[in-house]
Amino acid sequence: MVHHAKVARMTGVFESILRILSLIRKELLAILKDPRSRASVVVPPILQCLIFGYAASYDLNHVPFAVMDQDRSFASYQLIAHFDGSPVFTHVATLTDPAKLAALINGRKVLLAIEIQQGFARRLVMGLPANVQVIVDGRNSNTAGVATSYAAAIIAGFNAEWRQDHGLPASQPLVVTRAWFNPNLQTRWSMIPGLIGTITLIQTMMLAAMSVAREREQGTFDQLLVTPIRPMEIMIGKAIPAMLIGIFQATNVLLVAQLWFRIPFAGSFIVLYMGLVLFVLAAVGLGIFLSSIAMTMQQAMLYGMVVIMPATLLSGLSTPISNMPEALQVVTYANPLRYAIQIAQRVYLEGIGVSELWPYLWPMVIIALVTLAIATWMFRYRVA
Repeated sequence: MVHHAKVARMTGVFESILRILSLIRKELLAILKDPRSRASVVVPPILQCLIFGYAASYDLNHVPFAVMDQDRSFASYQLIAHFDGSPVFTHVATLTDPAKLAALINGRKVLLAIEIQQGFARRLVMGLPANVQVIVDGRNSNTAGVATSYAAAIIAGFNAEWRQDHGLPASQPLVVTRAWFNPNLQTRWSMIPGLIGTITLIQTMMLAAMSVAREREQGTFDQLLVTPIRPMEIMIGKAIPAMLIGIFQATNVLLVAQLWFRIPFAGSFIVLYMGLVLFVLAAVGLGIFLSSIAMTMQQAMLYGMVVIMPATLLSGLSTPISNMPEALQVVTYANPLRYAIQIAQRVYLEGIGVSELWPYLWPMVIIALVTLAIATWMFRYRVA
């Protein structure tokens, strides 16, 4: 009797696995047979990476500037030459009338202006402070701040070089900046690894959210319920294809970062994918929960956007979480995208291991368990 019971249990497990595999095959075929669905799996992640990598950048590669040199000395010419020799700055105007500067800035012809006052060289020779006025267009505060910091670095470099060439004592310590993990401080080095989690969340959650809604719209959901497939098996069969596609899209973003943008990968692919699997599991839990309360695909898409927008804004991708109000910082602990971005960026750029990654892994395990448990309960409730 015990032997027969064990065989029956094994047979039941084997049949359950076969039913789940059949449902997984059905879901994958429903996605891959449609040309538009195939394109949506491959094309959007690549396009989004390219757009964010080139357009959504805080780096400045072209700063048009004007010069108003009232000293007209050899020292002032040397300072201007430092700006002209920079690959970032483009000299577009030399002014003699201060009134013309306002027109250039108002018309967005220049972003920055350098004003060198009379007596500049004399004060340098005497070892006295020689001020240089930097006038910047502040309508875009971020761009203005970056441009000002570039200009300040060039002026500081000229000051140190001048004093060294003329045997003068340094007026201030020379600061040498070295950036770890991103030597050139390029925005895309942190943006593109962060997109591994962001794009994966969008596609995975939307696929999971629309899977059941699609069945309801097509009228095949009731047919599915009268089959021997149990509700739990239906949920697993809906979840695994979305997870596979999510991992595939994360791989696409990773390949774009490696092969197109040439961002060096410092970590372990095994560690990265371990974190991504947990993240995709949490994202699928959210998607299935949305699918259990949505009656149509339109509702599923709407619910998905309601979740995706706050999750992206509170993820720390574009705005540091430490700069957010304390109440919102607490909310971010329930956001799986927060941990996915930290995992992707730190493994990709810093090369950290599992021991250092654990503070980001266990919250996603909890989020995945909670979302899947709620999704399972909601699914059974709606099916009953």
